[in-house]
Amino acid sequence: IQADGTDGDCVTFVLHDEDHTLGNSLRYMVMKNPDVEFCGYCITHPSESKINFRIQTRGALPAVEPFRKGLNDLMGVCQHVLNTFERSVKEFRAQK
Repeated sequence: IQADGTDGDCVTFVLHDEDHTLGNSLRYMVMKNPDVEFCGYCITHPSESKINFRIQTRGALPAVEPFRKGLNDLMGVCQHVLNTFERSVKEFRAQK
């Protein structure tokens, strides 16, 4: 991850080896934060596997904080989905 920005409340993060899967999910999680004024991402070029992920806060906190919280919240959601899936597979196999 690289971060570009002159002030702390508006930063563009460059995420290498990522695509829409992470970009859109992370954008959704970050936008749930009421201190975030803008959040968006773009794929630089279809042949490159990186995204530019921009966050602008209302000035109360640095942009890296909602970025970090969004990643942690997304990991929690993914872990919940994985746990639910594994539990369902276990229950299905026990029924056979």
